[in-house]
Amino acid sequence: MTDAELRPSTTLGTSEALREATGLLAFVSDTPRLDAELLLAHTLGISREALLLGGDRPVPPAFESLLRRRLAHEPVAYITGRRAFWTLDLNVTPDVLIPRPDSETLIEAAIAHFRGRAPPTILDLGTGSGALLLAALDQWQDARGLGIDQSATAIAVARGNAEMLDLGARATFVRGDWADAIDARFDLILCNPPYVETDANLARQVADYEPASALYAGADGLDDYRRLIPQLPRLLAPLGLAAIEIGADQAAAVSALVEAQGLAAGCRKDLGNHDRCIAVTRPQD
Repeated sequence: MTDAELRPSTTLGTSEALREATGLLAFVSDTPRLDAELLLAHTLGISREALLLGGDRPVPPAFESLLRRRLAHEPVAYITGRRAFWTLDLNVTPDVLIPRPDSETLIEAAIAHFRGRAPPTILDLGTGSGALLLAALDQWQDARGLGIDQSATAIAVARGNAEMLDLGARATFVRGDWADAIDARFDLILCNPPYVETDANLARQVADYEPASALYAGADGLDDYRRLIPQLPRLLAPLGLAAIEIGADQAAAVSALVEAQGLAAGCRKDLGNHDRCIAVTRPQD
């Protein structure tokens, strides 16, 4: 991308800026128009909806620098510092994995399992931004939750999101190594562990920007499941559910690890019809 290919935004109105930005972003993004709209709305300090309904207006010079960052494959969520997840709008930083719609499959699995009743206690292992725990607390207004993460900076992001969403009184975040220091049972356990093979060829916006510690899990992508799943029998309350995110080709391997612990494993697909969640229960339940 050369300077000549990117006209100064000060010469454009929003309509033309969106058209040009969309054309440029098509080389680096599967959603170029959406990316352009989110970046321009952020530059203007308004919502995407307000941008689309507000008519043409001058484009601030800052839009050009944000566009250049996206053209360098930096994710939109890190540029704007925001990401929508479930019913929430979260703050995100490069210290945490960007919440993805696929992970909402875990919340859907929990809703299906509890069928109108609420899980009083929730554990989120590898909480990152707090997305899963906070989405669950927003779903069940009387629940309380604990989020664990090895990263102190991730814990700070999660706590900040809880306070921003007025969920701080019901959410506790603690630095820890999976559930090694936990001596309690939980009705709902949520976990999106690292599950990418070390030599996987990821998109640049993932490989170059998102935290490696939240992505990679050994040669077969199963290292963290091997540590996490043996802890589930002592953590999972009767009639409870552990919803664990998996890669699209890992259902059989992760289910085998679950069943080796005397637990039952079911698989739930995401909106793209890919295996995405292993739902763990006690067989006697």
